[in-house]
Amino acid sequence: MPPEPKTLHPVQLVGAGPGAADLLTLRAARAIEGAQALLYDALVGEDILALAPQACLKIQTGKRAGRPSMRQETINRLMIRLARRGLRVVRLKGGDPSIFGRVGEEAQALRRHGLEVEIVPGVTAACAAAAQFGLPLTHRGVARRVVFTTATTQDGELSMDWAAAADSEATLAIYMGGRAVCEIARRLMAAGRAPHTPLAIVENASAPGARLRLTTLAEQVKTPASPIGPGPALIMVGEALAAGAAWAEAYALDLAGAA
Repeated sequence: MPPEPKTLHPVQLVGAGPGAADLLTLRAARAIEGAQALLYDALVGEDILALAPQACLKIQTGKRAGRPSMRQETINRLMIRLARRGLRVVRLKGGDPSIFGRVGEEAQALRRHGLEVEIVPGVTAACAAAAQFGLPLTHRGVARRVVFTTATTQDGELSMDWAAAADSEATLAIYMGGRAVCEIARRLMAAGRAPHTPLAIVENASAPGARLRLTTLAEQVKTPASPIGPGPALIMVGEALAAGAAWAEAYALDLAGAA
């Protein structure tokens, strides 16, 4: 008798959230717990990886800005090969896979080879950072839009839609731009953003050791030597940040009186 064909399971592209294991969604946690092969990004913590079964094949793919990582084509081939063996494959990404997580590229590669794909969302760093430090991303009468953007192109060049970023009713959440924060602030002001616009830098969002630095565009340009640590940094820019408790404490504002 011919061997029975293998059952092929959908490949799950899963958001691991910003780092803290208790910010995983239930669906994400269950996917990890059921994984037989886990391809994970460098920012995924050990407490999250520990949810996978002991016999699970774990492969670290890298994927940190400016550091060596596995080529995207190699990751795609690995997922396809493992899924075709009949394994339950989980591709575990920091944050939300649909926000700068190359989910479209990976899903297309898998589907071209006849494999089903399930995308499991996660908490993205901007939402985690804002919540951790009480900084609203929108605020009635002040900010009605949130723009998720990266500061650099695929080639590492500083590039943004500066005219769109100058919109005073938009809060900017800028990923992978910590090293260029002074130049970003300078270009935002040159594009028309007010010098007093609040700017926040959050390093290691959601982690116990997360750090917050609050300033303004103009102040940031004046202090180019301000240190950015080795952890992943997120930049937030916008008037809505001034409605947060952290901003009020830093600048001795009375939010209740100002409301």
